[in-house]
Amino acid sequence: MSGCIGTLHSQAREGLRHFNAGEYFEAHEALEYAWNAEEGEAKKLYRGILQMAVAYLHIQRGNYAGALKVYERSRKWLEGLPAVCKGVHIGQLRRDAEKVVEALKRLGPERIGEFDPALLKPVKWQAGKSLYTCDRCGSEMYEKNCKVVCPNCGNRFDCSDLNLYFD
Repeated sequence: MSGCIGTLHSQAREGLRHFNAGEYFEAHEALEYAWNAEEGEAKKLYRGILQMAVAYLHIQRGNYAGALKVYERSRKWLEGLPAVCKGVHIGQLRRDAEKVVEALKRLGPERIGEFDPALLKPVKWQAGKSLYTCDRCGSEMYEKNCKVVCPNCGNRFDCSDLNLYFD
């Protein structure tokens, strides 16, 4: 899927950092920003992960029904994506989330307080190999047919106008 090629939106990377720190509300906020800024497969990716963050937040707060409901939404967004999309290991996230739901269902709503938080695994991901940085505002940008639009200030650049930085 061509929408899964390339780097993550800067807010998506921030959201993944929050997710992996167990800060699911903050992860949702950052991923929602990235979701609103994208189209196509990336939009599905960000929405699926942000819904998973909400499901995990419901578990932390003891909301059994909410966790299962939002998990199902997340599963639907993530199921059509390849195992790795924009460097995010979606296949692993799906498997980890299934284990979470299995454990949650075994406990039932009465015993959600006994849920083992160690089951809430971090999302495995890797940053892209290169990023373009806007010369005007410093925001990261992404190549689209050698035409790039800064997501922060809206500047349009030709590839020859950009500084290329490598991780």
